[in-house]
Amino acid sequence: MKDTITELDPQKFRDPLVTAKGEARASVPLSNPETLWFNTGTLCNIECVNCYIESSPKNDRLVYFTEAEVTDYLDQLDDCGWGVREIGFTGGEPFMNPEMIEMAEAALKRGYDVLILTNAMRPMMRKTMRAGLERLAAEYGDKLTLRISLDHWSAEYHDEERGPGAFEKSLIGMRWLRDVGIRMAVAGRTMWHEEETASRDGYAGLFAHEGFDIDAHNPGATVLFPEMDETVDVPEITTACWDILGKSPDSVMCASSRMVVKRKGAQKPAVLACTLLPYDTAFEMGATLEEAEASVQLNHPHCAKFCVLGGASCSA
Repeated sequence: MKDTITELDPQKFRDPLVTAKGEARASVPLSNPETLWFNTGTLCNIECVNCYIESSPKNDRLVYFTEAEVTDYLDQLDDCGWGVREIGFTGGEPFMNPEMIEMAEAALKRGYDVLILTNAMRPMMRKTMRAGLERLAAEYGDKLTLRISLDHWSAEYHDEERGPGAFEKSLIGMRWLRDVGIRMAVAGRTMWHEEETASRDGYAGLFAHEGFDIDAHNPGATVLFPEMDETVDVPEITTACWDILGKSPDSVMCASSRMVVKRKGAQKPAVLACTLLPYDTAFEMGATLEEAEASVQLNHPHCAKFCVLGGASCSA
């Protein structure tokens, strides 16, 4: 059963500085940069029902990133001194990108933790990708983590989103990762009105059965994401909300991360405020990390539902 949809108030999220009620909109400074994300391209081997980025075998709105472009931004990190500890790769399906191993290695060589988000299906299981992953794991060990998109702990609900047989195909990839000793995490969803404890217990049972060394009760190892429906009415976040909610701007994802993308037809990549808004140009901050140091106005429903109220984070 999916969430009941309440239509979003059209007066909300229009002015980046002021809410529909005339209150000062909250903003978030880049106070503790920990993760720099790269979107490796929006092409994916499957098309999910509720993919927030609309990845598919045909969607190339974000084109493939290259090792040279990743290296340029790693050089920028050296220059700007952000103190980032983790480089994340997302898609699309990152292992569709022919330079995925080289991009990961470029970051690992500099001492960063590397997190790759994947469905662990056929693109990852190609011979060249498996050989590359084995080599990286042998050299860098737990500095490399693959976070597997496993929407639910049951095949029934996972396949409802990703297509018949998708659950077992992902498990085949996860079993291979287990057998070669590559560190895994899991990303699930909270869209079936299942209590979090029950959901985590379900994942724990699956992991125990499969022998996966993943802690289902650790939110950093098994991340459960709320759905990101822009039509659902959510409150706007004002400067007063921090005290009302007992939260700090430092806890919001855009306080600690940025994402770099390359749009189809663009001459150069662009740095975005976060991973969740790849197509909204209002959240494009420039071509360089220096330009992306500006504060982010929380002028989107995802900012409220997913980050401030949902407390979600894409990092490990």
